[in-house]
Amino acid sequence: MYKPNRLTTLVLLIALSLTASVAFAASEGKVVNINEADASDLALLPRVGPALSARIVEFREENGKFEAAEDLMLVRGIGEKTFELMEAFVAISGDTTLTEKIRVSDLERRKESKKESKGSEDDDSEK
Repeated sequence: MYKPNRLTTLVLLIALSLTASVAFAASEGKVVNINEADASDLALLPRVGPALSARIVEFREENGKFEAAEDLMLVRGIGEKTFELMEAFVAISGDTTLTEKIRVSDLERRKESKKESKGSEDDDSEK
């Protein structure tokens, strides 16, 4: 029976974290134009699935183009917390450049790594 050793486990964990980091880094600076995107493009946003993306499209068809990204909060199912998660990936003009689904877990990892790096910078400045 095969029993993984610590080195193998460590290598696998590093590989998984690098894969997630690369996927998220590829999405930085990428956006969805909420005034032009179809439901499948809108579903790439964090916390947006097929039902919510359909409501966004329906809202836009009934009320016209969004004047500001914050207007997404007028769509049923998008509150302040959800909007905060998607805000960095939303545009009201230009091309849709986001091509991969943004997952909340990726956003949380990114936030944690920023806190850690900021903490180490603070430690360095105290020396």
